[in-house]
Amino acid sequence: MRILKLAAATAFTLVSLTALAGPADDAKAHFQAIGGGEVDKIMAAYGDDAVFQWVGGPLDGAYKGGEAIRGVWTKFAKANSPLTVAVDKLAESGNPSGVTVTANVTFTGKNTIKVRYVLTYRGGKVVNEVWQIDPKLGSSY
Repeated sequence: MRILKLAAATAFTLVSLTALAGPADDAKAHFQAIGGGEVDKIMAAYGDDAVFQWVGGPLDGAYKGGEAIRGVWTKFAKANSPLTVAVDKLAESGNPSGVTVTANVTFTGKNTIKVRYVLTYRGGKVVNEVWQIDPKLGSSY
């Protein structure tokens, strides 16, 4: 009986911890996938008809839908991966309609790329993403 109680408590704890994972954790995983050049993992985050606004730099532009977004991430990964990723000032704000995650993210490799990030999630998927290159972005690393 004691083993059953322990097993039940362990299962409850694991389910509770899994339930705590949310968009902020998804955003961190997204940033790590970008750093690793893992295009398939990056793409798994997006919902149908997602919009990606890349502001600044050689890939500046608006990209809509999976094919366009995959193309830009493929170019970026080929030119930059692997990158180390440092995340600062991660914040999550939400209501029943969706969640927005903001962060200052520094990608470091051949070059250092400082990005002000805004991700909008609906139904657990990214529907809008803003990658704002900001060379003056402060951090506390």
